[in-house]
Amino acid sequence: MTQKTSDKKPQYNAAPFEARIFNRALIKERRDRMAENFIKHDFLKCEVSARLIDNLQDIKRDFKTIANLNCDSQILRDAYQEAFIINQDLSYPMLKTNPALNIQADEELIPFQKQSLDLILSCLTLHWVNDLPGTLFQMLGSLKADGLFLGALFGGETLKELRQAMLMADMDHRGGISPHISPFIDVRDAGALMQRAGFALPVVSTERITVTYKDTFSLMKELKAMGENNALIKNHKGFSSKRLMMRTSEHYQALYANHNGRIPATFDIIYLQGWAPHENQQKPLKPGSGKMFLKDALGKAPPKNNSL
Repeated sequence: MTQKTSDKKPQYNAAPFEARIFNRALIKERRDRMAENFIKHDFLKCEVSARLIDNLQDIKRDFKTIANLNCDSQILRDAYQEAFIINQDLSYPMLKTNPALNIQADEELIPFQKQSLDLILSCLTLHWVNDLPGTLFQMLGSLKADGLFLGALFGGETLKELRQAMLMADMDHRGGISPHISPFIDVRDAGALMQRAGFALPVVSTERITVTYKDTFSLMKELKAMGENNALIKNHKGFSSKRLMMRTSEHYQALYANHNGRIPATFDIIYLQGWAPHENQQKPLKPGSGKMFLKDALGKAPPKNNSL
């Protein structure tokens, strides 16, 4: 008996439980709670959204169908008034203020039909995804040929000052360290993930935004209001002990406070850009296909080796 073969592309499978490090139910619960007052703490989302859309407008393309994952909806509507925009969020209360088509859905299970979108925008939520390669793969599948994905997520140097202060406080308090701040992706790994997902012409860049706060407790309060406090599954349960937090504050002030006593907080933003493959896209040249020697391109012979 012969077996039938299928020419269907491999289907996405969610990461197994043991591979998951983020508590998605906790993240949703926090976004539900913070939704009502988030407008008071959305400065970082608005700033990064504006930079994303500003970069997007340099691309001379008419995007008619757009999936919006957490970009500021007003900024996006102002820039693309004629587009059909679908807002997606893990939390329904976070969507309620958007006078548009809204879909409550998890980024780990993208709900859009295959090849149905011209553009996917994602702003500062992908760092909470357990299976980032899988999510990027799904996004690629939802784009039309030559459709664009443009995203921003927190990178590896985010909250480096707080991380260092907590590490030192842990050593003082318990003689060891525990994961109090979620891990963030490195810019080099981000580029590799874009290629792994299958995006054409991937571009990855990074920039840093530094915000100053009165003290460590003001920063921690802001992070909680932004929904950016720790959501690791293996979170240390003694995180909020008063003694540990006081030691963290002392180390933070001693290491990083400026002349006014204010402390900096670094937000490392990684920008991702990639296209759904299309036959008319520019292709990189094959290695060895160049027609000119380097010395000819420079207009002179290479320098001689004068080392002894």
